Amino acid sequence: MNGFPWGAFAAGLGWAAAAALAVMLATFAVAVRKGVHRVVDVAWGLGFAVVAVVTCVVAAAGGEGDPGRQTLVEALTVVWGLRLAGHIARRGRGHGEDPRYDAMLAKARGNRNLYALRMVYLLQGALVWLVSLPVQAASYGTGPLSVLAWAGAVVWAVGLAFEAVGDAQLARFKADPANRGRLMDRGLWSWTRHPNYFGDFCVWWGLFLIACDAGPAAAAVSVVSPLVMTYLLIGGSGKRLLERHMADRPGWAAYAARTSGFFPRPPRRSPAAHNSTRESRP
Repeated sequence: MNGFPWGAFAAGLGWAAAAALAVMLATFAVAVRKGVHRVVDVAWGLGFAVVAVVTCVVAAAGGEGDPGRQTLVEALTVVWGLRLAGHIARRGRGHGEDPRYDAMLAKARGNRNLYALRMVYLLQGALVWLVSLPVQAASYGTGPLSVLAWAGAVVWAVGLAFEAVGDAQLARFKADPANRGRLMDRGLWSWTRHPNYFGDFCVWWGLFLIACDAGPAAAAVSVVSPLVMTYLLIGGSGKRLLERHMADRPGWAAYAARTSGFFPRPPRRSPAAHNSTRESRP
């Protein structure tokens, strides 16, 4: 670990924290003006994009890291972050406050906006800084790109495809009035109940592989990122909470029984279909 520029990296961590904080404070000002705190969801992707750009600029300006790896990790993070931010912005256009934030702010004692600042914006800013550690560490790693970095880019690309395709399929499904009240169980959604969460999982493990390409020090300092994201997506505020909300929907139990909860696989046949197949055999 002696070859890793710990001093420059530590200074870069400060710049990344300042960038994440600036994005969240600017978003908070917009939210207060609009009276809707759901805009913070747009800032999630934007925060990662800004942190990636600031980190790579600071590292390059200090003569640190490999330019090829900096360009790769910055480009992948910005593409992912901007796509996510744009998708969430389009999805929320014309809607009022998100019920999640209404429920949270109902618990506030005193000023609701200051409560939101502490419990939503500053917390998300801290998470952006923590989860972006692979991007930060990869930017300071020395040595040229190897096959490990390109393997990470492939895993990232699989993740982005699952997110983008899954979101597009769901949007088309919801846009059809004939599907009102029905569960989305087609396309990628027939292989996993959460293609967007699985995609996020792949994106951050892919970026972590690029950090591993920068050396063992970069890998050691950034492994917390994909671990935290995996917990949030599966056991935290992602899959677990969403499925708790969906549990009472008509058809959910049958859909959950035949469809993988996270990692994609072909859908299982329903017991009724299996029995029908057996009975039709001579």
